[in-house]
Amino acid sequence: MSLALEEILQLPGLHELSVRAGARSLHRRVRWPYVAENEGIAEWVMGGELVFVTGINHPRGEANLLSLIEDGAAVGIAGMVILTGDSFIQVIPPAVIARAEQLGLPLIEQPYALKMVVVTHLIGTALVQTSQARRSRNDILGQLLTGDYPSLAIARQRAAHLQLVLDEPRRLLALRLTGVDDVFEQHGLVVGERTWQATRQALEDQLEAWCRQHPGSVTAQLPGDLFVVLLTDTRDLHEALAALYRQLQAATGELQLYMGLSGLADDCAHYRQALNEARQALDVARHLRPANGYCNFSELGVLRLLQGIFDRTLIDDFVSRTLGPLLSPGRKHAHALVHTLDALLMENGNGFKAAQRLGLHRNTVNQRILRIEQLSGQSLDDPLFRMNASVALLIWRMSEDHGKE
Repeated sequence: MSLALEEILQLPGLHELSVRAGARSLHRRVRWPYVAENEGIAEWVMGGELVFVTGINHPRGEANLLSLIEDGAAVGIAGMVILTGDSFIQVIPPAVIARAEQLGLPLIEQPYALKMVVVTHLIGTALVQTSQARRSRNDILGQLLTGDYPSLAIARQRAAHLQLVLDEPRRLLALRLTGVDDVFEQHGLVVGERTWQATRQALEDQLEAWCRQHPGSVTAQLPGDLFVVLLTDTRDLHEALAALYRQLQAATGELQLYMGLSGLADDCAHYRQALNEARQALDVARHLRPANGYCNFSELGVLRLLQGIFDRTLIDDFVSRTLGPLLSPGRKHAHALVHTLDALLMENGNGFKAAQRLGLHRNTVNQRILRIEQLSGQSLDDPLFRMNASVALLIWRMSEDHGKE
């Protein structure tokens, strides 16, 4: 049961709440509201609370407010609301705002004229409604993803009632954190459990925030350690997922994150197959460790065979022997010959089309072809070399973050 702070601020009746600091962290999810009556809050909160500070039952000078900010950030509250007015806390001290901004803790100002009972009632009601809707959503998606539904027609009707659009082409992204055992072994059960749960929650929050920014995307919660996101198949999907991976990496700490993308599912009747595909792509990603963090099932092909090679050095050696002579470390266009070889293979050896793909003159491509054959000692007319080069390039693109030169 949770709502993002940015969702709470958009609730009807709460427009008078204003963000004073920590706007970059408004994706944090609120589990419940908590009114702070004691001098400190460290021993009274567990993380995820939206803490309200009134000053009614305890003086709240600058020093105390700074202490509350420090405690709140340390225990992981979602944010802090300070009530201001003539009677108790007249203004929020600039030092408190600056420290909250520095810590990335959302700090919200509420005028005393906006009654606390109204605010907490609106938030509490929204949390309950959100919880009910999310349970129903996860129930429907879980049934469709596992194929364990009594009636596809009823599942579709329930989805429509919850405004879930499921009968359009979608891809499925499966995500998994690895290294959990190492965290428990290194830190022990107590700290390990806290680290694991905090990382998991941070990942869920980031995914929910990402989905709100990408219309048509929706998370699905399944039992176990697998995270699932349904995606609209947009033109820039691959770039968006690479950016998502970089964003999520910042929240995983000691754990490693891998992702697998399914092929296109025409409608919700094919979600079970899509989940199976995403799992297979995820397994390959864990083995080959692509630079962009994920593997696409539609592009696996021979990679599924390479997954069976447990000694990664054999794969790296194959790529080095095949492409190594074409690399020019230290030069401005170190990968020019490799990119040219890639374009030629994509265009079935057609130099004219490869030149168009690269935005180069045909003579430049011809010169590079000669250079490729000289350095590699191979002919582009040799089908075995083309096959080896295609496989090596596929691994190379996954293993390194190479830009076009």
